[in-house]
Amino acid sequence: MTTALDDLLHILDLEPIEVNIFRGVSPQENRVRVFGGQVAGQSLVAASRTVDEQSRWVHSIHAYFLRPGDPNAPILYQVDRLRDGRSFTTRRVVAIQHGEVIFNLQASFHSAEPGLDWQITAPTGVPDPESLPDFKQQMAPYKEQMGEWYERPRPIDLRYVDEPPWARSGVGAPGQRVWLRTNGTLPEDPVLHACIITYASDMTLLDTTLLPHGIGWDSVQMASLDHAMWFHRPFRADDWLLYDQHAISTSHSRGLAGASIYTREGQLAVTVVQEGLIRVRTSE
Repeated sequence: MTTALDDLLHILDLEPIEVNIFRGVSPQENRVRVFGGQVAGQSLVAASRTVDEQSRWVHSIHAYFLRPGDPNAPILYQVDRLRDGRSFTTRRVVAIQHGEVIFNLQASFHSAEPGLDWQITAPTGVPDPESLPDFKQQMAPYKEQMGEWYERPRPIDLRYVDEPPWARSGVGAPGQRVWLRTNGTLPEDPVLHACIITYASDMTLLDTTLLPHGIGWDSVQMASLDHAMWFHRPFRADDWLLYDQHAISTSHSRGLAGASIYTREGQLAVTVVQEGLIRVRTSE
């Protein structure tokens, strides 16, 4: 396991401070606000810690980003045990900083049952992840501008199948595909794998809404508004997963994108939808 991945696992290992209340911290990074994937992943950890039935795994989450998080202050996660049924368990998590709610998440857990099985077909003809440049190779032309961010170890190995958004300025595209996995092997814990993919799912999805316009981050102000995920089939976050993302709509300073996450064998593991704020910067 790499140091960066070990740090991520530490961040996801919340401190229990009271019944149904947990405390999380942010990494020591130079950020203006807390990374959205972090607070979503930590919220799912908090919800999972209150599910007593160990055979129930998360099958869906729905969340709203309400205020930017302060990366220099701890985050309190308060869990409401909404329902413990015969097959389903439902939890609501509220993330609090400085006396205000910054994020809320509702998660549903389900005991596995036999039934019908079908999925949309995975993309074909996608290059193997090993044939694609890793982060440092991809970002080498921008090394000087990035400074210490270039050298910083990363817990998620992210490899673009298509050219990354910043390299496609002026060229419209409906979506993008990336391979991703953790930079190291994880313990045998399905909850942890789900939490890490929740964390990683916020890394590139909102960027997809800019692709049809052929513009980059420097042209807009962006922030996540809500995030939803459905977990369909078992997967490992330390095996390569194909994140197939597509823009759905941009209007009224909001953008919506959806994605499917497939295992390397083509099994549909997760579906993701995210809406975000997209305000075009003006020269004034």
